[in-house]
Amino acid sequence: MAAETLLRPSSPSDLFITFTLLALQGFGGVLAVVQRVLVEDKRWLTRSEFVEMLAVGQVLPGPNVCNVALMVGDKFHGSRGAFAALAGMMTVPLAIVLLLTALYANYAEIPAVAGALRGMGAVAAGLIIGTAIKLASVLRFSPIGVPACVLLGGLAFIAIALLRWPLVWVLPTLGTLGSAYAWWRLRTPPTASSTPDDSR
Repeated sequence: MAAETLLRPSSPSDLFITFTLLALQGFGGVLAVVQRVLVEDKRWLTRSEFVEMLAVGQVLPGPNVCNVALMVGDKFHGSRGAFAALAGMMTVPLAIVLLLTALYANYAEIPAVAGALRGMGAVAAGLIIGTAIKLASVLRFSPIGVPACVLLGGLAFIAIALLRWPLVWVLPTLGTLGSAYAWWRLRTPPTASSTPDDSR
């Protein structure tokens, strides 16, 4: 299969405008929109690159999407690009959030407003689930293999969603286990059982 042809943002201004538009589309959750725009529309990143950046952004302090914006900006235009991407992600949404917060304080008790916000929560959950399913296709390229990825993901779901353990404990523990297993798999030489696959 031919290598995927990638493009790049023309300038820090391009990054600022792109991430501003991304942030304005992200009511209830911008992650799904970021993946679609950066990978499918703009073609600045491959799906695997996006998953790697998201994984790093997830373990760093702060919102994962803002961390991704910083990494994407830095990848193409250094520190200027990083600040431009983050500014695009934060500036206009901050003004909107401040306005909506003021409105919410006055109208939160109205049943129609409360119902609309609950409906938006369901939409946000659907967007996140859809993005997770779409990005799951890159797991087959992971050095730890699909079964281990599913196991770690399942353990994270049980620990956080069902047992309600703090993320600050779960993420370092499972992340360390996954990283150590990946390191071991990458250092372990192929076994004889892989020979038939290599001959195809």
